Amino acid sequence: MITPLADLLLSPDDMAAVDRDAAASGIDSYQLMEKAGQAVAASALRHFPEALRYVVLCGPGNNGGDGYVAARALRQSGVEVGLFHVGDPRRLKGDAARAFADCPIEGEAIRNYAPRPGDVAIDAIFGAGLSRPVPDEVTAVVARTAEAEVPVIAVDLPSGVDGRSGHVLGAAFHAERTVTFMTRKPGHLLLPGRDLCGALEVFDIGIPARIVRAHSDGMIAENMPAQWQEKIPSTGADTHKYKRGHLVVFSGGPNATGAARMSAMAGLKAGAGLVTIASPEDAMAVNAGMLTAIMLHTVEDDASLREWLADRRLSTFVLGPGFGAGEKARRFCLALADRHLVLDADGITSFRDDPQILFDAFAEGPTRLVLTPHEGEFARLFPDIAADGALSKVDKARAAAARAHAAIIYKGADSVIAAPDGRVLINANAPPWLATAGSGDVLAGIVGGLMAQGAPAFEAAAAGVWLHGLAGQRAGKGLTAEDLVASVTPF
Repeated sequence: MITPLADLLLSPDDMAAVDRDAAASGIDSYQLMEKAGQAVAASALRHFPEALRYVVLCGPGNNGGDGYVAARALRQSGVEVGLFHVGDPRRLKGDAARAFADCPIEGEAIRNYAPRPGDVAIDAIFGAGLSRPVPDEVTAVVARTAEAEVPVIAVDLPSGVDGRSGHVLGAAFHAERTVTFMTRKPGHLLLPGRDLCGALEVFDIGIPARIVRAHSDGMIAENMPAQWQEKIPSTGADTHKYKRGHLVVFSGGPNATGAARMSAMAGLKAGAGLVTIASPEDAMAVNAGMLTAIMLHTVEDDASLREWLADRRLSTFVLGPGFGAGEKARRFCLALADRHLVLDADGITSFRDDPQILFDAFAEGPTRLVLTPHEGEFARLFPDIAADGALSKVDKARAAAARAHAAIIYKGADSVIAAPDGRVLINANAPPWLATAGSGDVLAGIVGGLMAQGAPAFEAAAAGVWLHGLAGQRAGKGLTAEDLVASVTPF
């Protein structure tokens, strides 16, 4: 499937290569800068018509060039414009130098900017390409602007935000709006960059899609239905419960059964034809008293589990929610190495001392394992990857998926889903109120329910995360995990 241009994410380096190739193809690069700057000016006038002064802060590169164009366009519209620059603009090169020469406004050094009531600031200092901490003079302007509560429009990305990782490099503007061009960067979706961007506009400045796509390997995008919907089995008129798959969720002991039930019900709501809770004997009565549509089967130890596994229709399992960490979880998990498994919570923690045993068990054949770690659990399975501060969340998830031969859901408000082949999706539809007890159990059940129906591991993981976010939106603020389950809907 061809990823829609709107869903593509290009790194700052890839976007710079797009700009170079556009110029090499005969497109006037200065006209691209002109369109970008005009788009910024139009956004400022449209969204902040009440401004008494538009203050344009220009940097030492092409982002600054966009700012000079915007400043000129704003002046031509008849509004008051202030212009402040980093460094000596007479040393600019190429299109940025031309934009500075064409701008009729006399600028000042950025250290002289003193916010005034009624200001709206346009941050055209660094954009997405910054790879080192911002200089002190910019840090000071960020602080003064924030203290004065001056609204900020960022050009491409708020200065100080790493376009690759979303990390803050020393200090960063908190923009009310960000205007970027052609495609977004990972830093627009990864936190804290996403929050610092405010409302995001993507403006087409006229670079042909073929040039943009030539620098995208299609391996990273926003998590949207277009990325996986064709791999999620649809329900036909001739379907029946066995065609829709049988999901098994393991229960903990009598005092820890609720997580499994929520996970099981989420799997059923996600479309699995049958769902069974595999329960220890001492938890059967508790589970039986709380279940109707979910079946029960006693599984006391790995011997009884292996006997039950003679039924090959049992293809997909969820292990971890409320199960308890330890040797029993490890044995159960390894017994399932030839099946599809969503390993969550206690199941993940059970392999903290020797995760390679888990990875080796699922190393051969198609991807059958989905791991759903939050930050702490990720560090337990992949301590060296987690500790590498040079890696973005995307880099970490991708490296973990390759090592584990698993689909990884690196959970958080900006969950990243990665496949062993390098595909990565960044999720952005999760509301903040999903951060509640039991939410992860529901997610594991949704993913398991999709896998039970035949969805491949990566697509099931990505679709599960998206459906989980959608359910959170439907359930609304103050949701509980039970509310979340009730809001799960299949495709």
